[in-house]
Amino acid sequence: MAATVLLLGGVLNESEQAEAGGAAAAATPEQFVAQFAPGDTNAVVRDLQQRLRTRPDDVESSVLLGLAYQQRVRETADFSDLTRSEGILERARELDPANADAIGGLATLALARHDFGRALTLGRKARRLAPSTARHYGVVGDALLELGRYREAFASFDRMVRLKPNVASYARVSYARELLGDKPGAIKAMQFALDAAAGRREALAWTHVQLGKIYLGMGRLQPAEAQFLAALEVFPTYLYGFEARAQLALAAGRNREAVAFGVRAADAVPLPQFVVSLADIYRASGNRPAAREQYALMDVIQRLLRANGVNSDLELALFRIDHGIRLREGLQLARAARVDRPSIFGDDVLAWALARNGRCDEARVYSKRSLRLGTKDASMYFHRGMIERCLGRKAEAARWFTRALETNPHFSPFWADVARRYSS
Repeated sequence: MAATVLLLGGVLNESEQAEAGGAAAAATPEQFVAQFAPGDTNAVVRDLQQRLRTRPDDVESSVLLGLAYQQRVRETADFSDLTRSEGILERARELDPANADAIGGLATLALARHDFGRALTLGRKARRLAPSTARHYGVVGDALLELGRYREAFASFDRMVRLKPNVASYARVSYARELLGDKPGAIKAMQFALDAAAGRREALAWTHVQLGKIYLGMGRLQPAEAQFLAALEVFPTYLYGFEARAQLALAAGRNREAVAFGVRAADAVPLPQFVVSLADIYRASGNRPAAREQYALMDVIQRLLRANGVNSDLELALFRIDHGIRLREGLQLARAARVDRPSIFGDDVLAWALARNGRCDEARVYSKRSLRLGTKDASMYFHRGMIERCLGRKAEAARWFTRALETNPHFSPFWADVARRYSS
């Protein structure tokens, strides 16, 4: 789910944020978006707020502040900054209705909130106003992916990389190739992204992590670990690197190490992906009380997300269905989420929810749809296997379980063992 930047983590940046405070003053909106990376974002916010107190009609500073609020959410998990970002960006648009950067900022905000229809409308408007700005094509493509409009999304990414072959565009090409089942092509594109990120700490760390995750999804633990180590070598406090190391350690059966890295990420910034990851690590390690604490924290986070306009129904449905929590409610969420996000992942989550509720004939229809691009995803294969088994087709189910394990024998700390048991 590439577009879900806020919940799944990572920022498609190109270079480092310059020194705090004065950096924003010298940057154009385009440079600011390209250069923003985790740093002293609070200082940047304070500098921009001070400038707007003396010049309240400064459109450029308003846009920069709106983008800074979005960055700060990723660093602090204070989701109320999304509401602050919306207010200041809307103010900028009121002052200058044709400002492409303000409209583009509102489009990225809509992506973060998983309002993909609005993101597409705003992204296209920003693109019309500034057709040579590559990042608008990325926003449009991200929204189209989540709406299941893949041909248009891939065309938008192709246009983006032609306009500006950088980390952000190569990463999107990589993800598109993954969706199409071209893992070698995805790796190659991400290696181009690594070259483009050279000399920029956060961008380089982010790209190492993304490349490592491709390897991890293929069950190739050694190259995955090498990429995660490289990320933390260039950025020793990179939280997404800690979370990636935790996932790798869990897959390798090094549970104590997994807990240590998972705690470092989730305790620093309680983003949903960090909290769920740590909960699953605790559960796999046999520490169910600690796992339950993290699962309970997810309910709090979901309320905060909803209060600040984030629609996380699809993620919440998958979480509940995967963990056997309120399965009927999970199915209702999955149905609603797929209406808003008719992507292959919306199809897959709905298929899994239907299967877990015993509605396997209907589940099979959506499972077939989820695999229509040729995506090589072990979890999706496993879900199909469970559906076939539910329908009494044990031989067919065994083939899907084998396919899941051949794709990635470590795809889940819980379900991989089930796949092994049913594959023979």
